[in-house]
Amino acid sequence: MRPRINYGKVAPGVYDAMDALDRYVQQCGVEKVLITLVQLRASQINGCAYCLDMHWKDLRALGENEQRLYSLDAWRECPYYSDRERAALEWTEAVTLVADGQVRDQIYEAVRGHFSEKELADLTLAIAAINAWNRLSIAARLTPGTYQPAQSNVTA
Repeated sequence: MRPRINYGKVAPGVYDAMDALDRYVQQCGVEKVLITLVQLRASQINGCAYCLDMHWKDLRALGENEQRLYSLDAWRECPYYSDRERAALEWTEAVTLVADGQVRDQIYEAVRGHFSEKELADLTLAIAAINAWNRLSIAARLTPGTYQPAQSNVTA
């Protein structure tokens, strides 16, 4: 597939706006590994090849093992994730698939037991942001495979 839109060239404000969201999410206080797991899971749901490549590489740079990564789309059936991670993944799926039936109260109640109100607000923004990135990347047909994790991810 050929790339379609070069946002940085034709509308750099798109990246500026999205980068501002990312900067907030990265400093919000929710664990970096958890945020990146959520980003990878939403990217799996949305089928964003570029973002799958990016977040897989970021998680490896953060020290995640392959087993947790290749099992992520079957997280409910695997013992590799904490209760907090499971709550975040459930919330990620509900928010990402919001058009399929809203975010049910029982999911909200379950996730509240693992996150403060601020953390839940931040997690929800992280999910909204990755969903927007997925849509931008898929529409532009960004080419997967070229992403390299930032050096700061290696030491996080």
